[in-house]
Amino acid sequence: MASPTVPTTPASVRSWLVWGSAAMVYVLAVFHRSSFGVAGLEAVERFGIGPTALSVFTVLQLGVYATMQVPTGVLVDRFGPRRVLTAAALFLGTGQILVAVADTYVLALLARGVLGFGDALTFVSVLRLTASHFPARQYTLVAALTGALGFLGNLVATVPLALLLTGPGWMVTFLSVGALTLAYAAVVLWRVVDTRPEVAAQPAREPVSVRAIGRQIAGAWRVPGTRLGFWTHFSTMFAPNVLVLLWGVPYLVRAQGLSPTTASSMVMILVLGAMVGGPVVGAFIGRRPELRMVLVVGYLAGAGAAWAVLLSWPGTVPHAVVAVCFGFLSLGGPASMIGFALARDYNPMGRVGTATGVVNMGGFLATTIAALVIGLLLEWTGGSFRAAFLAVVVMLAVSTFRMWVWLVRARAAVLAAQARGDAVPVRLRRRSWDSRTAPGT
Repeated sequence: MASPTVPTTPASVRSWLVWGSAAMVYVLAVFHRSSFGVAGLEAVERFGIGPTALSVFTVLQLGVYATMQVPTGVLVDRFGPRRVLTAAALFLGTGQILVAVADTYVLALLARGVLGFGDALTFVSVLRLTASHFPARQYTLVAALTGALGFLGNLVATVPLALLLTGPGWMVTFLSVGALTLAYAAVVLWRVVDTRPEVAAQPAREPVSVRAIGRQIAGAWRVPGTRLGFWTHFSTMFAPNVLVLLWGVPYLVRAQGLSPTTASSMVMILVLGAMVGGPVVGAFIGRRPELRMVLVVGYLAGAGAAWAVLLSWPGTVPHAVVAVCFGFLSLGGPASMIGFALARDYNPMGRVGTATGVVNMGGFLATTIAALVIGLLLEWTGGSFRAAFLAVVVMLAVSTFRMWVWLVRARAAVLAAQARGDAVPVRLRRRSWDSRTAPGT
């Protein structure tokens, strides 16, 4: 399969419009993904379920999402973002319509599984499209803007969705958004093109063997930069994600005594912080890529402190303290975008989709595990969020350690390449803690 040429000149207005049309599919996907963050309590009443069964909705959807990330990367490298994004819109719309008409727990689970499949096809496709339309110095900013736009879907899935559910109701609300998503598939077919024709050749569509696909995945996984991106994404995004997607509103209502509407407004802090922080972080590391892992390490240290405050505070945590902690945790989404920059920088263009899928799997695998474990601990402890959220702290500590291991190994590989005189995306200065040998040597 021919590999597209890497863009080197600034993107045209046409490329920005193509990106915007594709990114809207991601906005819709995030809305559908996040809808149970507000609709969760109503789902408990509608289907007559408890905390563990409620968590299964998110675990199933995110499990499908995480499982599909590497296959999605391969599909995007093989068929191009336009076709995959069109399929994504069709699956998302169908899944949400099934949610609207579901009257049993089993049917609702099936619907969320279909949503998870459509959701899984979106983000990697948009980032692969971005890599084909934007040069490296713009890629990080546009990736961050993609994430920030996605948070519009989170935003609509908070207070506005809560108001719709208390007004028109479950069926009308979800039928309407499902139909709109199905209709948007036509816009994707009309507006999205896979590459910039002036700098990139359309890839040939030769048959690809299973063995070749395996080599593609293994090649991406062997790159230390890909592995570092995986653990960066895993460690930074799962905690704010699990709050927005499922457990934020129940925690604020049942453990902190807020009303559902006030709790939804508090969860909006996580969304708004990420929307504002994403472009700022993306623009900064686009200019100073050598500082991107410094930002990741700083965020993880601050996140540990925020969780320590929330879980050790005696009695009910003051609203202002919750707001400050949530505001800092919201930066996990922007920090996780650094993982995708690592995937793009250290893989050839023909493998960027696959590497991006590997990285994206990290954060959603972590979110799936955290959502399920929190639900189980709530069931076992009789609803103690303080005990249940200890799972987040443990996962944060373990994943931070793994991220550090691969940071040292990735730096060793880059430093060894510099010593050989090879070109590297970001030049590094050796530190006292750097490994003296590259991975595998």
